[in-house]
Amino acid sequence: MIERPLLRARIVQALSRSRVVALAGPRQVGKTTLARSFLDADHPGYFDLENPLSLARLSEPMTTLAPLRGLVVIDEIQRLPELFPALRVLADREGTPARFLLLGSASPALLRASGESLAGRIEVIEIGGFVLEETGAASADALWLRGGFPRSYLAETDADSRTWRQQFLQALVERDLPQLGTALAPATLLRFLAMLAHYHGQTWNAAEPARSLGISEITVRRYLDLLTGAYLIRQLPPWFANIGKRQVRSPKIYWRDCGLLHQLLGIADRQALLSHPRCGASWEGFVLEHMLQRLQPDEAYFWATHTGAELDALLIKDGRRLGLEIKRADAPRLTPSMRHALNDLGLDALWVIYPGSQRYRLHDRVEVLPFATGMAAAEA
Repeated sequence: MIERPLLRARIVQALSRSRVVALAGPRQVGKTTLARSFLDADHPGYFDLENPLSLARLSEPMTTLAPLRGLVVIDEIQRLPELFPALRVLADREGTPARFLLLGSASPALLRASGESLAGRIEVIEIGGFVLEETGAASADALWLRGGFPRSYLAETDADSRTWRQQFLQALVERDLPQLGTALAPATLLRFLAMLAHYHGQTWNAAEPARSLGISEITVRRYLDLLTGAYLIRQLPPWFANIGKRQVRSPKIYWRDCGLLHQLLGIADRQALLSHPRCGASWEGFVLEHMLQRLQPDEAYFWATHTGAELDALLIKDGRRLGLEIKRADAPRLTPSMRHALNDLGLDALWVIYPGSQRYRLHDRVEVLPFATGMAAAEA
């Protein structure tokens, strides 16, 4: 079992200040395993709503939950949305005798129910797959190829990992997305996911997928938003600056898990990945997701102008502006785009993340960081 100390520490901190904490993320990402590190499955304060016994115990939620003290864990909370009003009452009790850790796959219904009933009482923590700090620096290549879903990453062979990812995507198009309101046939949905894989790291344009699928652009955008809400796709919005230049105003999209991206692109092994035309975009998304999870910025954007200047990510954290450039190159150099970003965006610092081993400066505000060192720098 791979320990997740940083994520666990965030949960502990959240529980110390919030009466209700929700772990939101895609299916099979390790939410239940993490929750069981706080409470054993046979603890009276642990409820798994896929277990008929737990459902029966919560048939009268106030009677069951009111006497409990300390931490209460409710897994698969989206299966019983009528619990939210009861949780509001329990969270508002004087002295807060219990705190609640809720687990569930992200869905619009879950977020809407919690937002209406628990507004001001709930803190949401996003949980993704394994990151390099959890698996170790030596595992970077395997983590990049297989992605961070535990069963994919920990599979005995690359073939086993691919099989798991194939089954995950099949369940997504046959069960999960239809439950969220999609109306396309599973084969058509899978084709839409493959289109999104080819858009990975690029600005989004709904017109082409809409024409190919024979549906409206509004429907395509809704499907993209559903995948974003399920924590499978990241839409990175553009940053607009009043700099007198025409700027790109469409979001960039990324598959949050590079293993699913590679499955959709038909990439079977490391050699195929390194020779694939989307290798650079895959690396960019892989590093970006790690840095966002590590830094936990208040806001995240990308920036690009129609004259060619661009910045992979603009992160705002505690009022400071940090630029990220992600390069799969042996020795990145200072580029005109970096100079434009420094001047036009007023960056406090710009980090260039690359897969090499040396750390060096290109400018008083521009530093080149190896990927593993970049993780350490993010911690500082």
